Amino acid sequence: MSERDLAPREPQLVVIGAGPAGLAATIAAAARGVRVTLIDSATDAGGQFYRQPAAGLRAGSPQALHHQWRAWQRLRDGLAAHVEADRVRHLTDHHVWFVQRLSDGGFTVHALLGPAQQEPAEVRADAVLLATGGYEKVLPFPGWTLPGVVTAGGAQAMLKGSLAISGRTAVVAGTGPLLLPVATGLAAAGVQVAALVESADPRAFVRRAHALAAQPHKVAEGAQYGLRLLRHRVRLLARHTVVEAHGADRLEAVTVAALDADGRVRPGTGRRIPCETLAVGHGMIPHTDLAETLGCGLDGLAVRVDDEQRTDVPGVWAAGETTGIGGAALSLAEGHIAGRSAAARLRGARPDPARWAAAAKARGRLRAYFAVLDSVYAPPARWAERITDDTVVCRCEEVTGGAIRAAVVELGAGDARTVKLLTRAGMGWCQGRVCGPAVAGLAGCELTPARRPFARPVPLGVLARAGESEDG
Repeated sequence: MSERDLAPREPQLVVIGAGPAGLAATIAAAARGVRVTLIDSATDAGGQFYRQPAAGLRAGSPQALHHQWRAWQRLRDGLAAHVEADRVRHLTDHHVWFVQRLSDGGFTVHALLGPAQQEPAEVRADAVLLATGGYEKVLPFPGWTLPGVVTAGGAQAMLKGSLAISGRTAVVAGTGPLLLPVATGLAAAGVQVAALVESADPRAFVRRAHALAAQPHKVAEGAQYGLRLLRHRVRLLARHTVVEAHGADRLEAVTVAALDADGRVRPGTGRRIPCETLAVGHGMIPHTDLAETLGCGLDGLAVRVDDEQRTDVPGVWAAGETTGIGGAALSLAEGHIAGRSAAARLRGARPDPARWAAAAKARGRLRAYFAVLDSVYAPPARWAERITDDTVVCRCEEVTGGAIRAAVVELGAGDARTVKLLTRAGMGWCQGRVCGPAVAGLAGCELTPARRPFARPVPLGVLARAGESEDG
C-alpha cells in the first residue's frame, strides 16, 4: 500500500451551476482546502448573468454588454487559478438530471453529456451545493407564439452570447427589473426600441422610497438605465401591458393598452406599435427540481436554507436564485457563504459566521430590497382574463385557454395537476416550466412546485444503466 493510499482522502464537493452563486461558492470552498467539481450545462462559466460571446465571434468589447465586468473578471480568474492548481475540476456541457443520496451519506450526481444529451456521466461527492438559478415566468396572451416574440431573458441571451438580434425594431414589455438592461442593451446594439411597456405603477416606488433608499447603489443603477433610455429615446409606457401580438408568418406589431388600478385594461386606450421583436418578461421562478428530488424543503417556490445556506437535507447546500430571486449581487453573497460553510463542515470544523459577516450583511440587505421589488413588480392582477379561449397556453401539447377553462368550469378541476390530467397541459418536453404559471392562473390556484422525478428528460437506456459507471 502506497503513502497515497494511506493519506486521508480530501473531501469532495460538487457545485451544480456555474453562474454567480456557483462560481463564488466554488472559489470560496477551493480556497479552504476542499476539492470541488463544478458542473454546468453551458460550454463556458458565467451563467445567464455573465454570459459571454462565443470565442469565434471575436467580440472586440464584450464588457459593453455587462455592467459588472470587473466582478466577472475576478470570478473568471479565480476559477482559472484553482483549475490550474488542480483544486477545481470544471465539467462543462454536463446536464444534471438527478442527484442520488447514497447509504454512506455521500451523493452521486447523474448528468447527460453534450448538446445531444444522450451519453451519461456520474460524479461522486461528499456534499452537494445547488446553484441552479431560475427560469423566466411566461404569461401567455393572444399572438405570443408568433416568431419574433421572445422572452426578455432570451433576447438578452442572444445579444450576450451570439451578438444577435431578432429584428431591427423592438418592444420590451412585461414587468420587472430585467426589462431595463434588456431595453438598453438592445438600443445600444442599434435596435430601435419603440417602447418599454411596464405594467408596474410608478407610484408604488414612491410609496416604498424609504425601503429602496437602503440600497443606494441599486437606485443609482436604475437611474443609469433611465438615462440610457432617454439617450436612446426609448418611450416608457408605465402602467401598460401588451394585449395582443399581430402578424401572419411572424411578428409585425403589438397592441398595448393602459391598466386601471385593478389591473384591468382601460377601454379605449389601445395603441398599435409596429415592431419585429417583442421581448416580454414577468419575472423569474427559482429552479428547484434537483432540490425537490433530494427532499429539500421549500418556502413557497424557493429552496429553504438556514444562515449557512444549508438545506434541511444533510450534506446539501443551496445558493443564488434557487433560494429566491434576487440578482447577481445577492447570488454572490449567498454563494460565498455557502462555499465557506461547506468547506468548514466537510473538513470537520464548525464554521465561524464572523468570517463571512460582510457577505451576511449584504445578503440581509439585498433580500429585504428584493422583497420590496417583488411587491412592486407583480404581474397585473387580471392578466389571465386576457387569455382568449383560442390562445395556445401549453405549446408542447397545443392546449388552449378554452380547454383549460372547460376543465375547470365543466369538469371541476380545482388545481393545476387535475387540469394537467384532463387536458395534457404541462405533459410536454418542458414539463410545465413554460405553461405552469398560466395553467395555475386560469385554474384560479396558486403556482406550486411540480415535483418532477427528474430535472430533465432522460433516455431510457441511460436510466437503465444509471449507477453502473464510475466517476465522470
